[in-house]
Amino acid sequence: NRAKSSLEILNEDYFEYDICSEVVTGHFEGDTLHRLEDDNSKEAVCSLGAILKYLSEVQKSDLKNIKGIDFYNDAQFMKLDVSTRRNLELVETMRGKDKKGSLLWVIDKTKTPMGKRLLRSWLEQPLLSIPKIIKRQNAVQELYLNSPLRQDEMIFLSDIHDIERLMARIVYGTANAKEVKALALTIQWLPQIKDTVEVCKSSLISDIWKDLDILDDIGCLINTAIVEDPPFTVREGGMINDGYNEELDSLRSISKNSKDIIAAIQTQEQERTGIRKLKIGYNRVFGYYIEIPNAFKEQAPEEYIRKQTLANCERYITQELKDLEAKVLGAQERIVRIEFELFDEVRKSIAGQFERIQRTASAVATLDALCSLAQTAAANNYVCPEITKGNEIEIKDGRHPVVELVLDGAPFVPNDTRLDCAGNRCAIITGPNMAGKSTYMRQVALIVLLAQIGSFVPASSARLGIVDGVFTRIGASDDLSAGQSTFMVEMSEVAAILDHATPRSLLIFDEIGRGTSTFDGMSIARAVLEFTSDSKKLGAKTLFATHYHELTELEQKIEGVLNYNIAVKKRGDEITFLRRIVRGGADESYGIEVAKLAGVPHAVVSRAKVILKELEDNDTEKPLRKAVPEKFEPEEMQVSFTLNTGSAIVEKLKTIDINTITPIEAMRLLYDLVKEAENV
Repeated sequence: NRAKSSLEILNEDYFEYDICSEVVTGHFEGDTLHRLEDDNSKEAVCSLGAILKYLSEVQKSDLKNIKGIDFYNDAQFMKLDVSTRRNLELVETMRGKDKKGSLLWVIDKTKTPMGKRLLRSWLEQPLLSIPKIIKRQNAVQELYLNSPLRQDEMIFLSDIHDIERLMARIVYGTANAKEVKALALTIQWLPQIKDTVEVCKSSLISDIWKDLDILDDIGCLINTAIVEDPPFTVREGGMINDGYNEELDSLRSISKNSKDIIAAIQTQEQERTGIRKLKIGYNRVFGYYIEIPNAFKEQAPEEYIRKQTLANCERYITQELKDLEAKVLGAQERIVRIEFELFDEVRKSIAGQFERIQRTASAVATLDALCSLAQTAAANNYVCPEITKGNEIEIKDGRHPVVELVLDGAPFVPNDTRLDCAGNRCAIITGPNMAGKSTYMRQVALIVLLAQIGSFVPASSARLGIVDGVFTRIGASDDLSAGQSTFMVEMSEVAAILDHATPRSLLIFDEIGRGTSTFDGMSIARAVLEFTSDSKKLGAKTLFATHYHELTELEQKIEGVLNYNIAVKKRGDEITFLRRIVRGGADESYGIEVAKLAGVPHAVVSRAKVILKELEDNDTEKPLRKAVPEKFEPEEMQVSFTLNTGSAIVEKLKTIDINTITPIEAMRLLYDLVKEAENV
């Protein structure tokens, strides 16, 4: 279950049109049914009706909180498939599934749970509407420039509880008194939040100011009714303030002062009857009673009702005493019941204001998300990108937003990017592993994505046309649960990209074709590259990293294809990755040097150099010379081949193209060669 969700299949009768239309008409007012039929066909009526029916059954409520519907259209948002979200590590890392190390980790400076959820939804649904993007940008810029205002708002927002979750529990009648009190604690900060943004001029923040209701009447109701520190349970009393309800106050007085009340009644009756030895007692059989000694029983008032005769006294009851008894004995039970009834009234009264409160919650969440983007921009030196109606991606000194924060103080090398749908459609990027090709391509995608959520971007400047989708094919992994090999997964993802991408999309291919043989892989990679870069076929903006150096010749064959490589500085056998993207194809693969950097044993590296030299000299008719490393540790072994026993190994080497082999493939090859040599 990849989505970590459960699935329940509903019966067909849930989706019958007549039943669903009745449910929808009964729940919503106005022309909702006609809008659904006109805009989204009858299937939408059936879907909505089934959802409402199912929710009412499982929630056991009338769903009063669902006041309206909004029509979702994926044409409003950038296309981001599951593979792209994973490869770009938008909300979690690929390895540990942690938030730290993801793009969300970088930009999430929110202070409220609602803001946190909203920011994540923005990140997963970048906008395609230029006016909406610019509206967010302007709000972020105003908060970015006004640091004191932004800092004040973030302080106020820190004390805001999750209004959306609280209201859901209040509406469904499951919220306890502590949760209702938490709403009041949140409401007390709303006036300060609203007053602070009143000076803002941007359209989006002005909308926030208008939508932000300070809810003082609701806060007053809660604080008047609910005690300062209420209990968790709602069935044991102790929730309602003194003075809120007269009957409750009376019962509490009786419960707390029953002995004093009985003593007062006893004194009152003694004075009224003149019987100084009159006493009021209690037993479980008769409850409260008046006891008069036999010497005074003739003075008992007529309204006294004889209940028991003893040897030396008579016991009586009165209606006043029975009423008091009922109050005292049932007081605590009635207190609990009345408190719950009063609390439920408060809860229902708040639920009746759902739309006001929800609108305020949405305004608070939006302000929180905007402050988060502004704070990120200020802390990390981001700039506001220019959003255009064109197809260009022009980035000056672009940086990877995550990588630059995890370098422990080491400087991040920025790079420029220029892509469009004309003369810069496709960039073929060559260079050794670990040099930074993947980081560069991902940073371009992340900058585009950040720009289209309305955020500032990590660059010195950026001019970006709207991208309708980002598609990635990065890395290789088996999907054993689905019975798919590495190559099958790779080709399935490539097929999905070619099927859904448009000329306004951004495509990122990292080493496609590696899951099969060298020539098959190179052929597939070239065919894909030709298809995506040809303006008569797809013509999408493409970043294409490869070790197949033969593909660099496409620069001369297809208009809009340009070669780039990662600059490397070499001193003898030592190499240094400069992390700089420069024009032209890579002149060497540096596979052996990378293997050395990765910690491959010196003996293997030295032997690989000998094999590479002989292959480059095309000297395969002669036996391979014995590797003579400069120094060997005693436990290391040398491998040599002779003409008579090494022919099979030589034939295997003839099939290898050293210019396209990857470091890991080279290591596997050497491992196999060593194993074969051991059997000679």
